[in-house]
Amino acid sequence: MDALLGPLEFDFFVRALLAVTLVSVLCALIGAWVVLRGLSYIGDAMSHAVLPGIVTAFLLRGNLLLGAAAAAVLTALGIGFIGRRSGLKQDSAIGIVFVGMFALGIVLLSRAPTYTTDLTAFLIGNPLGVSAADLWGALWVTLGVGGLLIALQKELLLASFDPTEARTVGLPVTRLNHLLLVLIGLVVVLTVQLVGTTLSVSLLITSSAAARLHARSLSRMIALAALLGTLGGVGGLYASYYLDTAPGATIVLVNTAVFLLALALRRR
Repeated sequence: MDALLGPLEFDFFVRALLAVTLVSVLCALIGAWVVLRGLSYIGDAMSHAVLPGIVTAFLLRGNLLLGAAAAAVLTALGIGFIGRRSGLKQDSAIGIVFVGMFALGIVLLSRAPTYTTDLTAFLIGNPLGVSAADLWGALWVTLGVGGLLIALQKELLLASFDPTEARTVGLPVTRLNHLLLVLIGLVVVLTVQLVGTTLSVSLLITSSAAARLHARSLSRMIALAALLGTLGGVGGLYASYYLDTAPGATIVLVNTAVFLLALALRRR
């Protein structure tokens, strides 16, 4: 019992637990769509494509999170625009925009006069540095994204799996796809703050993929993904506390272990 209650004496650890729980629920809400539509690559692309926004905000002494959010929205709209105008498949459009944005971030980073701990923390993640304001931001984003996805669930399902029928009944399929890309980008930005640009895709994909192995409906998949993500996040935080390891990377490793366990327990 002391092992569970001991870390709770520290406010920063309690805030980290709350943040991981909120982000796990948020990632389950959007991650289910990412896994079902085969958009796993876009999570990785988004986590790297936000780099120019982060670096630009850093150079201008602005808010890094807002810079990342702006880059994520720009990336999502760019992917949709290139895919629509060029006729290329979405994975090709993602690759083009992702590489271009990441290269721009590297170029901007090379112009940075100093390399401070603020920028480093954003790149590698720091869940133990979450503030009360960050928690409120995560809560509002979770409520906003969750509300949109619930309100548009039927439309998104039809546009995802039968776009021809969706267009026939008058649904704006292109706008729905763009909205989904923007929401994915915003969620990636929030997870980047916790585990960094290189590891954020794990929170978005791993628990949802594990839930997909056992759930038979979208609602059950989301609920199970939120549960598995929360267990993995909380377990990872406790493990990093007692093992004195990087919390973001430890959370990812625990989530990966949860997925492997779900895979082993999967019924034929």
